[in-house]
Amino acid sequence: MKHRLFLFDLDDTLLDFRASEQRSFVNTMQSLGLSADVDSMFSQYQEINIALWRSFEAGAVSKEFLKVERFRRTFDARGLALDAEEASRVYLESLSNTVVLIDGAKALVASLAAIGEIGIITNGVASIQQKRIASSGLGEYISFIATSEACGYAKPDVRFFEYTAKMARPFAKHEAVIVGDRLDADILGGNRYGIDSCWFNPGQLRNDTEAVPTYEVATLHEIIPAFAAWQEQV
Repeated sequence: MKHRLFLFDLDDTLLDFRASEQRSFVNTMQSLGLSADVDSMFSQYQEINIALWRSFEAGAVSKEFLKVERFRRTFDARGLALDAEEASRVYLESLSNTVVLIDGAKALVASLAAIGEIGIITNGVASIQQKRIASSGLGEYISFIATSEACGYAKPDVRFFEYTAKMARPFAKHEAVIVGDRLDADILGGNRYGIDSCWFNPGQLRNDTEAVPTYEVATLHEIIPAFAAWQEQV
């Protein structure tokens, strides 16, 4: 296998963020005294949260603003007089302790760590991501964690990848590959930086974007065979 540096997105690639997110949201609402209609509120929160993350990745808002504003907008939309800052605090605390692994994640990183170096690259909140990795049981296989919070730039900005490259032990573009679920952040970022990319696409979504993955897989179990098969063709 030609790859020696494996850069993994964390949420919805190695960790099932959607499951963790929903559990943490429910815990947060219950702590604020809400129990009715939480599922529909969560759906509304998700739409607001996704829009704010897009704004953050475009450099339009800060992460500190995002963390509170997503709750403020959700509460305002439903006419609820609740403390958005308290909701953010409880949610982030719950999220750091609520970890669900994607099927095959631990076996994959263990296998790849025996071949080369594994780095995590994430636009998520640094302190929360570090706690979640520690809780996941994946930490022993991971060499470094590159976060947009520490870097100052978010995926797919090339500067984020330049920052990440400095954290790797030896670094060569032709030996690096990024694995992630998002075309607009992970795969496009890899394209712009000039490294191979693997689109983790469990939903079998169509690619109608400018991002071009080197590989595409529906499960984590397919990744090593995909890398090996591609190597035989080149």
